[in-house]
Amino acid sequence: MTARANPFRGKGWLAWLLVPAGLLLFAGANAHLVYVALESQPECVDHVKAAGEGTGYRAAKSAC
Repeated sequence: MTARANPFRGKGWLAWLLVPAGLLLFAGANAHLVYVALESQPECVDHVKAAGEGTGYRAAKSAC
């Protein structure tokens, strides 16, 4: 039986380059999402303060 040539033999370096690059991209995107979540502060929206007051939004706990 003769040994067949491996078609992927010379491309191992590509996996060693792409896998860490993908992991860095994933980690960077998640870090950006955490940063935006912690740094953004939505503006206050007018809402009803008590249960019986008119129509509109009623906040569970007002931050305004």
